[in-house]
Amino acid sequence: MEATPEVRQQVPRELPTMFRPPINRAMRTLDRTFFRKTVPIAAAKIFNNSEITKVRKELGNSSDLLALPRLSGIREIADQDGPRKALLLRHDLKADDKTTWSPTINALVEKGTVSVAPYDLVLDYDYWGYAEIASSILPEDIDEVPQGFTQVGHVLHLNLRDKWLPYKYIIAEILKDKNPPIRTVINKTEDPIPHISFELLAGENDLNVVQHEQDCEFHFDYARVYWNSRLETEHRRLVQKFQPGQMVCDVMAGVGPFAVPAGRKRIFVWANDLNPHGYEVMQDAIKRNKVQDFVTPFNKDGREFIRFTAQSLLEADPLTVTIKPKQRRSEKQKTDGPPPKVYNRPSIVDHYVMNLPATAIEFLDAFRGLYTGKEALFAPQTSQLLPMIHVYCFSGHSENEVDDHADICERVSERIGYTITPEDRVGGSGDAAIELAIHNVRLVSPNKQMFCASFRLPPDVAFRKE
Repeated sequence: MEATPEVRQQVPRELPTMFRPPINRAMRTLDRTFFRKTVPIAAAKIFNNSEITKVRKELGNSSDLLALPRLSGIREIADQDGPRKALLLRHDLKADDKTTWSPTINALVEKGTVSVAPYDLVLDYDYWGYAEIASSILPEDIDEVPQGFTQVGHVLHLNLRDKWLPYKYIIAEILKDKNPPIRTVINKTEDPIPHISFELLAGENDLNVVQHEQDCEFHFDYARVYWNSRLETEHRRLVQKFQPGQMVCDVMAGVGPFAVPAGRKRIFVWANDLNPHGYEVMQDAIKRNKVQDFVTPFNKDGREFIRFTAQSLLEADPLTVTIKPKQRRSEKQKTDGPPPKVYNRPSIVDHYVMNLPATAIEFLDAFRGLYTGKEALFAPQTSQLLPMIHVYCFSGHSENEVDDHADICERVSERIGYTITPEDRVGGSGDAAIELAIHNVRLVSPNKQMFCASFRLPPDVAFRKE
């Protein structure tokens, strides 16, 4: 089962006042028993249980049924002949006032199909959702409740704004109650790179999580490595650009959210992370997900790793991986089944991934002269293209995204010593061979946007003689 990248608590549609939870804006320690109330309504008692479906349809068509979210409208109600099934009726219908009854109810009563009786509807803490409970506790001048949270395994990671901090513990308790898979709730205390800093708000002090993404399983201590579940869509997007048999170098691989799923696609990956614990987790993930034949982990500085991979792959012994296709039981008797698939590791990198948006651009100078003296290995002398670079970065959130793209191109150009412009894209007015593509990943804050800039390493950079 895929993990939920983001838990977004649904704001309920406005309930009639009588069905809203009790209000206690002075509450600082969660008292679940406080949220219990009895609402007097009416119910249509059905004399013949075999007619319940028919009656419910008629009352539904006449809009006489009580329509509350998450609430069963069928109850048992006491009768002199024993308990009977009953349907809860709209809150403005009164059992002792026939003038409030609809023609449908009057007709059913006259036929002897139903009788209208009073019913005490009990609502409690378990009935109301997170947003409803939180709204009844927070001060009136706080007109919203926190809505978006990151879930990593059994941990819910909050990033609360200042106005919510005085109520952080009670908010966390409610969130834990209303999200059964959650056992631990933490709040961000500072920038989570290279690892997360947090305070425990509710639940177990246990950040050893099991996280699933792209059919892969990762086990790690969330306090010691960086993981952002909101990037799952981006991980998928980029991995889909890689083709089986290609060679990918993941410069800042973390625990392997790009590398391990790529390995499952039969893509060769050299994956690197400077954080020793991240490296250990990545080693575990490679074994756990059985991608050892395709993914090789490293624990190096990113700039050193870029230079190392280009040279080492050219000098490395050939590597061939043969995958025998799985056969159905009915096919195992056949001797002429599908042939095995053979993958030969390339000696030249097809893609470099640099997923450290705060600083990745600063490492681009490592590509200067990456293949100096190796011009004969590449186009136009051969069909081999220079690597694609996928570098993640932050930029401002401008009203005109073109300004952000220009800013990114300027910073990239400065580090590689070669001018790239937003027009150097396929179909643009610049150099289409650069294949520039700047993808908007996500809005981090009102003034901060995350991007992925992809471009083909220019020959003037790759073959430069420093």
